[in-house]
Amino acid sequence: MHPWTVYVATLLQYRLVVLISAFILQCRKMVVPLPAPLGLVCLGKLYILLIPFCFVSMANGTNLTDGLDGLAGGTAALAFIGMSIAVLPICSDLAVFGASMAGACVGFLLHNRYKASVFMGETGALALGGALAAMAACTGMFFPLFISSGICVLEVLSVIMQVSFFRTTKYFCGTGFRLFRMTPFHQHLELCGLREPIIVAGAYVISSMLVLLAGYVGLISA
Repeated sequence: MHPWTVYVATLLQYRLVVLISAFILQCRKMVVPLPAPLGLVCLGKLYILLIPFCFVSMANGTNLTDGLDGLAGGTAALAFIGMSIAVLPICSDLAVFGASMAGACVGFLLHNRYKASVFMGETGALALGGALAAMAACTGMFFPLFISSGICVLEVLSVIMQVSFFRTTKYFCGTGFRLFRMTPFHQHLELCGLREPIIVAGAYVISSMLVLLAGYVGLISA
């Protein structure tokens, strides 16, 4: 996708979510549950800044993760499980929604696993990321969201670090240097010689541990 297309799409996402956030802020007082003894923290107008960041980062993070067969679908399924556990004490309906989304992702994996016969594409990836962000936006469970979606966060950070390091070294040294062979991070691992199924399996293991941590953080925060 052309960089300007990405820029315009991201800008439109921000504007849309800001409008929705401003509307919701008029309807209820938003708080973020933090682990004890911190308790509840009232966001106030910071909600309007946090929610767009959450939606855009999660949607694009899931899109970046969708580069290997089964990677985005499997990690998204695990993230939905973690969020379902985290939001269960606050809203059981959202927990059911998360479990349903996890089941849908598992069904999709039957056709998307290595070697895939069906592909997710940007429409599916952006929708999954937006659904995860919506669960956090409705309950304030932002910490469990970013924990359970750790693989997506890693993919986004790898791109940010790569671009920032390249531009910084090019500005000061005249020649840009790279931290990774290629980004997102799963492509760096491929160029290092790891096979696609090994990378995906490793991501599943890491996501499973993060899901347990996210569920625990959510339960003690509710």
